This record gives sequence, C-alpha cells and structure tokens, in this order.
Amino acid sequence: MAAALAAASDGHRGANPLVGATILAPDGRTVTGRHLGAGTPHAEVDAIAAARRNGFDLTASTLLVTLEPCAHTGRTGPCTQAILDAGIPDVVFALPDTTALAGGGGQILAEAGVRVRSGLGAAESAQLNARWRTAVGSGRPFVTAKIAQSLDGKVAAADRTSRWITSAASREHSHRLRGTVDAILVGTGTVAADDPRLSARDADGELLDSQPIPVVMGMSELPADSHLAADPATVHLRTRDVDTALRDLHDRGVRHLLVEGGPQLLGEFFTADAVDEVLCYQAPVLLGDGLPSVAGLGVSTLAEAVSLVPDDTAIPAVSVLGPDVLLHFATGGSQ
Repeated sequence: MAAALAAASDGHRGANPLVGATILAPDGRTVTGRHLGAGTPHAEVDAIAAARRNGFDLTASTLLVTLEPCAHTGRTGPCTQAILDAGIPDVVFALPDTTALAGGGGQILAEAGVRVRSGLGAAESAQLNARWRTAVGSGRPFVTAKIAQSLDGKVAAADRTSRWITSAASREHSHRLRGTVDAILVGTGTVAADDPRLSARDADGELLDSQPIPVVMGMSELPADSHLAADPATVHLRTRDVDTALRDLHDRGVRHLLVEGGPQLLGEFFTADAVDEVLCYQAPVLLGDGLPSVAGLGVSTLAEAVSLVPDDTAIPAVSVLGPDVLLHFATGGSQ
C-alpha cells in the first residue's frame, strides 16, 4: 500500500482523485500503476497492464489500491470489471469511494467472489485527496489558481502592461496545463484589458487537441470585438458570487477549473475558500509600483494570512522554467 500511495502522489491533481495501485504476485514481486488524469487508464488498469507485461499470475495475485475501485463507465470502463476480467482474487483498498456515481465497487467485487478488505492506508489516502474530496462534496469543480508574477509579486506594471512578465518556457508550460483542464475562467475586466482567447496552444502556436471551455465571470458585457465575444463556446456567468459560478459550472459538467483572472477575481476565489491548488510562475524581474497578483483578501495581520503548503504531486513543488521559477502549492488541508 505504501508503494500504491507513492504512485498516487505522482499523479495529476484535478477532476479526478490521486489514485495508485500495486499488484503483489505470489512470488513477492510487485508492480505499480497510477492514474494520470481524465481519459487515461485508472490506476488499477495501469497496474494490471504492468503485471501482464511482467508475466504475473493475476489469478493468484493481490491488488492494493488507494481508493475503492470504481463501478461506473465514464471516459474509461469500470475498474471492477477489469479486476474481474483479470481474475484477481484478492483486493485491498484504503478508502471507500463515497461519490454517488463511482461508489459501490467493493460490494460488486465481493458479490462476485473476490476477497475484499479496506482501511489499510486510509489516513494517508484521505490526506492526499482532502481538497479533491472537499470539492466533490461541495458539488463544485476542483479549482486551480494560476499566477504569473514578478519577483515582487506584481502581475502588471504601473501602466498596466503585462506582456510578457514570464518567459516563453513558462507560457508553454501553462498552455500544457490549459490542455488538461475542463474550463478556464477570467473576469470581464481581463477580457476588456487583454482580449484573451483562453485557448491551449503548443510552442508553435498551434491549437492542442484538447481545448478548455472559455468562461467569463462578471456583470459587464463583453466587448463586441473581443475574441471571447466572437467564440460560440464562451460561457458568460453573469454573477460576482464565486459559489454561484462554481455551482453553475459543475452543472455544466466542469470538474477541473483553471482560474486565470485578475487580482480582484483571484482574491474573491481565495476569500471564498474555493482554491484547491496554486501554480505561481515567478519571473526574475522587479516591477515596483505595479498591480499586486492578488487583491481584496482583507488580511490585516499576519495571523489572517492565507496558508499554502508546497505540493509535489505531478510536478515538483519548485521547478525551473527558463529564467523563471514555478511554485506549486496546495491550500491548507490538501497535502
């Protein structure tokens, strides 16, 4: 189970929980699998494939997984059926899957004659996915906040110029991130100031295969000549309430939301305790009297500060992108 938990931590935070799986063969050999994001094989299926490549006798092996195997068909088939098809007789999972859609896999396996046990590694698995479980339990998307700022915490100079504070390497990384999420959200002010497209592109400027839904939040009308006004895929949420916006997006099927808004909008998401992870691209420049990256937090003393912790899932907690540094944080309780 320790190996499964370690594999889970190499996964991708977002619409799905971090899940790892280990298969223990009768001769003591093990292989591990992990889930790497929406549409990719689940951890159990990944581990089963690895076991087959290594010649394991699956009919005499034990599967250990950090979350109860799913029992539904989404972008991939149910893991319960993959386990039964493989003939695995013994399954141990850390935590039950309490979601209405995917839960109940343990009972299905038990009724099919599989020996099923649970609870091993439960505390560690719960900690690994605390913020994801909060988002699911609240009926909202998992929220990633993206910040691209100067060393002194500014997202634009005093004259509001901001292209480009960070390097091409950072922008390429952020576009790959865009290609993994369901939707990108900005405020109406960002649309008026920057006229973004909110698309995901490669280093050559070509559109990636997977494109996020562009979302604008705010009461103001979009400029008629803006890219997002002309894009039929754009969703305009005419509200300033974060909870209302997130419920609307969840109802539209959005499970992973990237917030790229301006300082005030980011502040509203942090104040609403609706941010699950933070990616901060920090450039080696000083802008002095510019716009702060986050505004409106209402923090008047150090004790009121928003607490973040380094998060080394999927990417290192600290990594170098050209001249920039990428800082990967989770908000309190998710790591």
